[in-house]
Amino acid sequence: MEPPLPPDRIADLLARDRARLWHPYAGRVEPPEVLPVVAAEGVRLRLADGTRLVDGMSSWWAAVHGYNHPVLNAAVREQLDRMAHVMFGGLTHPPAVALAERLAELAPGALTEVFLADSGSVAVEVAIKTALQYWMDGGGGRRTRLLTVRGGYHGDTFGAMAVCDPVGGMHHLFRHVLPEHVFVSAPPPGYGAEPDPAYLAEIEAALERHGERIAAVILEPVVQGAGGMRFYAPGYLRGVRELCDRFGVLLIADEIATGFGRTGRLFGCDHAGIAPDIMCLGKALTGGYLTMSAVLTTRAVAERVDAGAGALMHGPTFMANPLAASVALASVDLLLATDWRRKVAGIEERLRTGLAPAAALPGVRDVRVLGAIGVVQLDRPVDVAAATRAAVAHGVWLRPFRDLVYTMPPFVTGADDVDAIAAAMLAAVRAG
Repeated sequence: MEPPLPPDRIADLLARDRARLWHPYAGRVEPPEVLPVVAAEGVRLRLADGTRLVDGMSSWWAAVHGYNHPVLNAAVREQLDRMAHVMFGGLTHPPAVALAERLAELAPGALTEVFLADSGSVAVEVAIKTALQYWMDGGGGRRTRLLTVRGGYHGDTFGAMAVCDPVGGMHHLFRHVLPEHVFVSAPPPGYGAEPDPAYLAEIEAALERHGERIAAVILEPVVQGAGGMRFYAPGYLRGVRELCDRFGVLLIADEIATGFGRTGRLFGCDHAGIAPDIMCLGKALTGGYLTMSAVLTTRAVAERVDAGAGALMHGPTFMANPLAASVALASVDLLLATDWRRKVAGIEERLRTGLAPAAALPGVRDVRVLGAIGVVQLDRPVDVAAATRAAVAHGVWLRPFRDLVYTMPPFVTGADDVDAIAAAMLAAVRAG
């Protein structure tokens, strides 16, 4: 292991960062504190001064196998010796073909057609385009709107922002320049709650009122992620599937955060036993190594898109990047080769136990756990800087936001480290 960097080099690195870099969801003139990471191994990040932190975030929910995994390292190295990149227009390559076959095998229902894109946000853009083109006839069509639920989050690009919560979401600043879609209330909370027929009646009424303009319903299955870390009953998802069938609109499942086991099932849709017409995958797809996403749809949808414009009108420069496709295939196969269900269930059990005391802390509104997701919701915005410092003092990296202190650890996180994450969350709640 390399020795820690001298204090003057750490100070220089941070000064150069501060002088040039704009971090996500952060101000530029007065940027927040950042920690310099120089290496990562297993579930730990190593800072420049030698401090090691348990990563409670899986690098924004992507590094499900942890860091520096020999299987994933080998996949990248072996592919690098063959070819780092080649355009996908008019060409193909073995990693892309094998990955598409694997995803089609695993996906629920008959999602057999695979489009490989750059990132989660781009996957949502592609899914929206697919749904809109599905309804186009010779370049036109009346179905130009989507129906979605409040409390959702689907990405940072403009098409994705337009289906995020327009009032309380992170992109409300742009609501006056985004396309106006149809929103209904957020699903009533509680994974284990009995579904309320009145909520499904609200969606039904919206489809009756706007049905001729609606191309698709888009939502995050069972867990609303960055919009608020809310869990809802699978019965609502089944009800939406039935309503989409009845009204003849497509269903888009944004599985970017929920896919590949995070909720305790391979896909969020599996909780409800349903299949969407279009599904978006990302984040854990490559195990956190490289950016890549996938959009899967049915043959029937693809045929209708082809019958209209003749092609799906999207083509990223780095579509199906061979390095990303190779590590994605290795990551998916590695997940399937392990007892990931047991691991996720073990994380869930320890988070339930470790976070239970949070319910008695002042200012705590709710404590909830599902799969490898643990959430403590406050009755006020979190003091992110103070909460982060408290977690780091406990040897854990967390990234609170809004009124939430939460964790989505790697699936390989051991029992003692899960306990450490829970203790750090309690400390962060007290501090923030």
